[in-house]
Parts: sequence; structure tokens; C-alpha cells
Amino acid sequence: MMHKIKVQKLTHENFHRYGTFAPLIDPLAEEAAGSKDAETVFFRDLLQQDLSGSAPSYSTCRVLPRPLIITDAEYHNHTCEAAVPLDGDAILWFAPATADNVFRADRAEAFLVPRDTVVSVRPGVWHHAAYSLNDQPLNVLIVLPERTYANDAFSLKLELDSQAEIEL
Repeated sequence: MMHKIKVQKLTHENFHRYGTFAPLIDPLAEEAAGSKDAETVFFRDLLQQDLSGSAPSYSTCRVLPRPLIITDAEYHNHTCEAAVPLDGDAILWFAPATADNVFRADRAEAFLVPRDTVVSVRPGVWHHAAYSLNDQPLNVLIVLPERTYANDAFSLKLELDSQAEIEL
């Protein structure tokens, strides 16, 4: 029987084991350089991403609407990955790092990530492409060191008994 994962609201309390996140648009709850009522407000240092001393590379992952089933999983050993849903809210899922390169669906959690929210995931955390919440393609900005997909990505195509279904 396929494991089922319920989508959660993204909060610092329930996401801290995987990494950090910050809203980029109207982050009024965050500290600003100067008055928040000024004509120009700079919200500095909202999130840090460890790239192991490498220069960031900005890529777009375009996802088409598809069933909410985790069929693929990956992680990076040496770097954090950041993702920003650009044109809609997204569902992103994560699972804790494992010592044996085995993805465990029963440990995965799914989160509703609002548009224009940056999520940075720690090295070793299992993840894969976002899911669109409607019948439109979703574009997600991905920030990684250049060529991480070629030199620091462990990827799996999951067997049916290792897959999980995400429930809204």
C-alpha cells in the first residue's frame, strides 16, 4: 500500500529539520534596514545558502501539472539547494537524510510553499521537483553551484512500493 503524506502549512517550527525559508515579497515580519514605512525598504539577509564556496547558478525548473505522487528522489552531499516558486504556490516535499542512500517514504513530509518564498534545503535532505497546485505549468527558480546535477546529486527512480502519495 502506498504511503500517504498530508500537505502542511510551511512554518519555521515544522520545517527547521530540513533547512530554512523566507518570504521575499512583503516580508513585513522581518527586520528591515531603516523604517518599514519609508519609500524604499531593504529587507537584508533574509536567508543564507551554503554553496561550499562555489558561485551560485540560477536555473528554472518548469513543472507541468501531474499526479501528486513521489516517483523520484534526490539529495546533494555537499551543498544546499534553494527553490523559489515564481508564478504560483507549490507543493514541495522533503525527507531527512539517510546513511544508506535509501529513500523512506514514511519519513517524507510535504509543504505548501507560497509563491515568492525562498526555501533552502540542507545537504543530504531528500527532495525532488515541485508540484503545481492548479492546471497550469509552474516555474521554480533553483539556486545551486554550477553543475551540481552532474557532480553532487544522488538520484533515484522509486519503485512502486517506495513511492508516496501527497494529499491536499
